[in-house]
Amino acid sequence: MDKLLLLPLLVFSTAAPAAPMTCPKRCQCQNLSPSFTILCTKTGLLFVPPALDRRTAELRLMDNFITVLRRKDFANMTNLLHLTLSRNTISQIMPLAFADLRGLHALHLDSNRLTALRDDHLKGLVNLRHLILSNNQLSSVSPRSLDDFVDTIEDLDLSYNNLVDVPWETVARLSNVNTVSLDHNLIEFVPEGIFSNLHKLARLDMTSNKLKKIPPDPLFSRIPVYAKSKGSPLSSLVLSFGGNPLHCNCELVWLRRLTREDDLETCASPPELAGKYFWSIKEEEFVCEPPMITHRTPRLAAAEGRGASLKCKAVGDPEPYVRWIAPDGKLVSNTSRTTSYENGTLDIAAASLADRGTFTCIASNAAGESTAPVELLVTPAAEAGNGTGCEKEEGEEGEEPGASDILIPAKSSFANESKERQEKGVVVEELTAASALIRWEPRQPLPGVRMYQIQYNSSTDDIPVYRMIPPTSKSFLLTDLAPGRSYELCVLAVYSDGATALPATRSLGCARFATREEPPRCRSLHAQFLGGTMIIVIGGIIVASVLVFIFILLMKYKVYNNHHPAHHKKAAKVTHVCSQTNGGSVARSASKLGERRESSCQEFAGGRGKTVVELGWDKVTPPLPPQGSDADADMAAPS
Repeated sequence: MDKLLLLPLLVFSTAAPAAPMTCPKRCQCQNLSPSFTILCTKTGLLFVPPALDRRTAELRLMDNFITVLRRKDFANMTNLLHLTLSRNTISQIMPLAFADLRGLHALHLDSNRLTALRDDHLKGLVNLRHLILSNNQLSSVSPRSLDDFVDTIEDLDLSYNNLVDVPWETVARLSNVNTVSLDHNLIEFVPEGIFSNLHKLARLDMTSNKLKKIPPDPLFSRIPVYAKSKGSPLSSLVLSFGGNPLHCNCELVWLRRLTREDDLETCASPPELAGKYFWSIKEEEFVCEPPMITHRTPRLAAAEGRGASLKCKAVGDPEPYVRWIAPDGKLVSNTSRTTSYENGTLDIAAASLADRGTFTCIASNAAGESTAPVELLVTPAAEAGNGTGCEKEEGEEGEEPGASDILIPAKSSFANESKERQEKGVVVEELTAASALIRWEPRQPLPGVRMYQIQYNSSTDDIPVYRMIPPTSKSFLLTDLAPGRSYELCVLAVYSDGATALPATRSLGCARFATREEPPRCRSLHAQFLGGTMIIVIGGIIVASVLVFIFILLMKYKVYNNHHPAHHKKAAKVTHVCSQTNGGSVARSASKLGERRESSCQEFAGGRGKTVVELGWDKVTPPLPPQGSDADADMAAPS
């Protein structure tokens, strides 16, 4: 009976309808069992709507103005499979914003304003398969930001960003990835062997970066590699690499051998291949130059317990890698006491007596290697304290401090180096203060000589000079030498090695010579003397001209005075000076003036009672009028 009563209750409970799905305002919702889709496109959203149904399986929020993703925006949305946030203005992702999205398969964050991807931005996406981050402003991606889905990701898109470096170690662990898009970034370097474990990789896009080379990878040798997707089989890898400044040397021969259709990839270097279409260049033109040591420290003396720095510089194409071998034959590694730098310098923090001996500098690249000895002399501490040892040994050997060591060619050894110098395969003739004629003749015929190379530098200059000579020449005139200097010079032949099909070099000989002293010149003294003479002459002319001008003025003035003496005398007098009085009577001067002059003065005064006094050059004292005269009476009369 109890079982009969329970049966209707179970039927009723299973048949009870589920709670209805809620749809945010201005959004469209589709309830297609068993999934629920919310579409909020171009609705002007400034943030993720808070009233989202937590059972949603697909959420589309593209083409809005969302700027930040918060922790609460996607909380408890464990059923969400597809999240699209494309074409917003997202510049900030709060820590653990996606922590509850354990079932998410696809995340679209393209066309936003993200600048960096940190460790906790994508935390919790343990089942993510598609991550689209293209068209952002990413300049850095944390190596641990992809850890949660490193085994599940199938599509990784980081294109159209500002990435200079990529977390390559993390990329190498994406064992399930099918497509990696790194195009249109600023990537300059791809480590070798990064893609060897990406067995499912079908497309690698490296277009429009700053790559000079793409290293070969074991993956490329296991499966066919194509340069374009058109016509390529499914079980192959499509590699896109156009738009990079490729350096077309022997390291890119493997890339030239790919199955492809002609495209517009070009070479940026070396100069002889710059601007040429990559696929139109023959394989034999992708050549490398073996390393050549251009400068080394021939001998260095150091006191026990003191620091020492060994120098070794090399050139070649590609750029050589320099390493050091200790006197005991072991490779020198970076420790607390020794540091080997990329530029070829080996620093020893505290030299010991065990370091005495010959260190070996080895420069190597894809075309070969070159070696050079560097001798280290370690003086015991007691001798160094007495001021003996270093200077004495250097003086005995006659070595100049800091002297440049001329180039050691590839495939040469220390034993035959001195022998080649003594063979006199190179002759220096017609020495002057600034030029020298170099002649050489190969002692053994070399098939396929491409060119001859002359390398020289002076004993006081560390910078070597190179000259490329056509293979038909057997002499060359150097015209840029300095007078009174010693030079070291070597001639090398660059030829095709039939065994390896790579270019090789062979030294034809070396020579030492000194240019003549330049005779002393007095040209500068003559110039100074001539300049001083010209200044004196010009100054004398100017002074003479001024004196002549003054003399002429004086002569003219004298002649003029001789011809017009009366005029000057008259001009020097002050005449007709009239004095106005308050009264109407006029007192005449004591000088003997005529009646006519007195009347004219009175006329000039206009009848206003003015007296005219005439003064001459001579000082004249007019006589006083007699007492009791009419003039006195007039002066005493009241006005």
